[in-house]
Amino acid sequence: MHRSKITIVENKAKGIILGNHSKDGLLKAAARYLVLTGIGFIFMYPILYMVANSFLSPEDLADPAVIWIPTQLYWDNFKKAFQVLDFWNGLKNSLLVSTVSALLQTLSTSVVSYGLARFRLPFKKLFVVLIVATFFIPVEITSVPRYVLFYRYGFVDTLLPSYLPALSAQGLNSAIFILVFFMFFRSYPLAFDEAASLDGAGRFKIFYKIALPLSKPAILVSLLFSSVWYWNETAQSQMYYGNKFPSLMHRLTEFGSRFASVMKESSSASTTPTQAITLAATMLAMLPMILFYLISQKQFINSIEHSGITGE
Repeated sequence: MHRSKITIVENKAKGIILGNHSKDGLLKAAARYLVLTGIGFIFMYPILYMVANSFLSPEDLADPAVIWIPTQLYWDNFKKAFQVLDFWNGLKNSLLVSTVSALLQTLSTSVVSYGLARFRLPFKKLFVVLIVATFFIPVEITSVPRYVLFYRYGFVDTLLPSYLPALSAQGLNSAIFILVFFMFFRSYPLAFDEAASLDGAGRFKIFYKIALPLSKPAILVSLLFSSVWYWNETAQSQMYYGNKFPSLMHRLTEFGSRFASVMKESSSASTTPTQAITLAATMLAMLPMILFYLISQKQFINSIEHSGITGE
């Protein structure tokens, strides 16, 4: 009797530590959290490094004993970075490019995807394959022909080189969003469209009354990713309209030269940005997108789970 009680206790302890077929044990859970913590730290390390070092004063930078934690929060780094970036003007231009382009791209890719998913078209599968294949074409191959085209039509130094491709479903990584919407529109039953047709609804009404409301997760995914990609894009936008509509990312790429000129105008003794000032400028350029993600985090994760990215 006494031995059977000991056996029961041992089995319970083994189940708690090692787990069983219905429940994970403490050892497995600890290993899982350890791995996840390590992976999370790898992703968070650059941000933690940037935040910590952006508050370092010149004295802290010269002191080898100060590595991560500053002796004081030195806000002057952010003041100089804010001034050099011309933050409010850069923010306005960044929002003007990323927000409008993301909306146009989401609208155009959803329309193209709806046509491919819900209509019977000859060579439809071939069209889908070709659209996806455009994602693998390097941007450098099409940049020169596009620039020549926009230059001939007088679109250089305007925002049309960003708006027009987005409106025609040829914006940044549009092929991904076409595929996302295509898989999503294919997932809901044709009976919905047939029932609406019997009620007298046309194709366009079916699209914006039935298809679009059902595809809200895919719409949010498209808007979020498009906004981030247009926000971070600098190569083509610099070529088309960078001098007329400089964004925060444009200012950041030219931060060293701009810092020298701005500091000379303000009669500052130093014309070379320290590492802390550069990191502070990087934080300011990233801050709007970070806030955007934090605000829409819950909806974003739900959209990733329910969108047609995996075809489910």
